[in-house]
Amino acid sequence: MAASKLDEVVSLAKRRGFVFPAGEIYGGTRSAWDYGPLGVALKDNIKREWWRSMVVTRGDVVGVDTSVILPPAVWVASGHVSVFNDPLIECLNCHKRHRADKLEESYAEKHGHEPENGLKDIVCPDCGTKGDWTEPRDFNMMLRTHLGPVEDENSLHYLRPETAQGIFVDFKNVMTSSRSKPPFGIANMGKSFRNEITPGNFIFRTREFEQMEMEFFVVPGTDEEWHQYWIDTRTRWYTDLGIKPENLRHYEHPKEKLSHYSKRTVDIEYRFGFQGSEWGELEGIANRTDFDLTAHQNHSGEDLSYFNQATGERFIPYVIEPAAGLTRSLMAFLVDAYDVDEAPNTKGGVDKRTVLRLDPRLAPVKAAVLPLSKKPELQGIAQDLAADLRQHDWMIDYDEAGAIGRRYRREDEIGTPLCVTVDFDTIDDHAVTVRERDTMAQERVSLDKVAEYVAERVGEKRVRYPQGPVSIVGTKAADGGQDVAKEQGVDESEPVKVAEAGGQY
Repeated sequence: MAASKLDEVVSLAKRRGFVFPAGEIYGGTRSAWDYGPLGVALKDNIKREWWRSMVVTRGDVVGVDTSVILPPAVWVASGHVSVFNDPLIECLNCHKRHRADKLEESYAEKHGHEPENGLKDIVCPDCGTKGDWTEPRDFNMMLRTHLGPVEDENSLHYLRPETAQGIFVDFKNVMTSSRSKPPFGIANMGKSFRNEITPGNFIFRTREFEQMEMEFFVVPGTDEEWHQYWIDTRTRWYTDLGIKPENLRHYEHPKEKLSHYSKRTVDIEYRFGFQGSEWGELEGIANRTDFDLTAHQNHSGEDLSYFNQATGERFIPYVIEPAAGLTRSLMAFLVDAYDVDEAPNTKGGVDKRTVLRLDPRLAPVKAAVLPLSKKPELQGIAQDLAADLRQHDWMIDYDEAGAIGRRYRREDEIGTPLCVTVDFDTIDDHAVTVRERDTMAQERVSLDKVAEYVAERVGEKRVRYPQGPVSIVGTKAADGGQDVAKEQGVDESEPVKVAEAGGQY
């Protein structure tokens, strides 16, 4: 993917109100972003699809919303206070600071091998000086704050660097109150904070971000099967929502680079087209074993085991964690949907057209109502139609400014699936012209059928996936499952084929 496409997406996002620099009138804050009207709508749609997929349509996952600020002992027990560090280095020429591991990863991707002489082979991306670095030192990424009027060690707290620990400390309460038992999951969405050394690449790496995480608790010995199941299921989620499989890959973390809690981790990466490294992590799916529950049990003194009354066995569940970045997902959906093609103009020629080919479920605006002129008789019909469509819980644009072709272009570049034009014939035949975004095909639809027409094209696609590994649940695919790509001959029960990278197991 060309870097210029990424630049164009960033420009579009800022210009059309998906994303703004935070505090821009005061010069902004590095890598801090506000989400405008279209951005917040797109975020909400992604969150809804994730929650529907992970919680609502399953019988084995429940949800929580945990606090941003937890007792400091949580982060001691989890290991974050002692090991949640990045290797910080500083260029001795320009004094810019970087993460050593990220520079080494970029070098390896560019050259096809690790730097033979370590940091001596690494060129500073800011000034171009080669190999002139300080020794790496650990930099803890947790952001500190103080609660109460006195700032001392007793008031010290941390803003959570991940939503997962809130799930682990609530494990017993949730299991008891919801009468759940392994295998089952707990899902959590919300803000997290990390004091990143080198934030950047637009909204990809920021110090404040949103996560969509689920911890799935399983019987020890079944963890590897469940891990692969969630790798396949989460990959399918992205492709079902329009991401092209050729722009995804699985990155297997080499054993020597695994996190302190992980038995195996596979990242779902997207081909963003960054300079230096075109791939970036969308989601990590980790087999955390019983590390977290054991750590919290030991530090808190609370019994976090599960007793199976049927077998008489007591055990601490293993945990499979699909952890997705909401803002990274938003960025990937924008980049993947962005396209430039040609559209006919009023002079008989063609113009370049920018279009976001977002899945209708994600599109911020579901339809636009466009009166052909500002004549009151057309305005009244169009405004009533827009108001009626909004009662279906759809975001509907109403636009009467400019030529109709220009209004189409404005809707195309924000991903609106349908444009509904009210013209002078509408007064007599009580019908409107509906234009489809991707094909630009037009169809005449009766006014009293417009809502039904829109619903058929932007409504939820109910896909039912297997509820677990075939060796455990006994079925390969969910009975009665609707295949959203049936016309392409795609079997939704089969894993999506994507590229593989990283270590081998």
